[in-house]
Amino acid sequence: MKKIYKLEDLDCAHCAAKMEKGIAKLSGVEAASISFLSQKLTITFAEGADVDAIMKEAAAICKKIEPDCRIIL
Repeated sequence: MKKIYKLEDLDCAHCAAKMEKGIAKLSGVEAASISFLSQKLTITFAEGADVDAIMKEAAAICKKIEPDCRIIL
């Protein structure tokens, strides 16, 4: 299942790349992509993945790398 989320206050393309890499490594994530220009996060989840738990971890990754950035769920 693929979902697209809006990002708020993403100010750095390098940080976006680091977030993308971290989110892609999460269990249950098949692919992750962040578009800095459109401020969007696209995630492809594995079959049966716990989307809520993954998104909490993804939000924590984003906060750690760029504290002002938020994922709009």
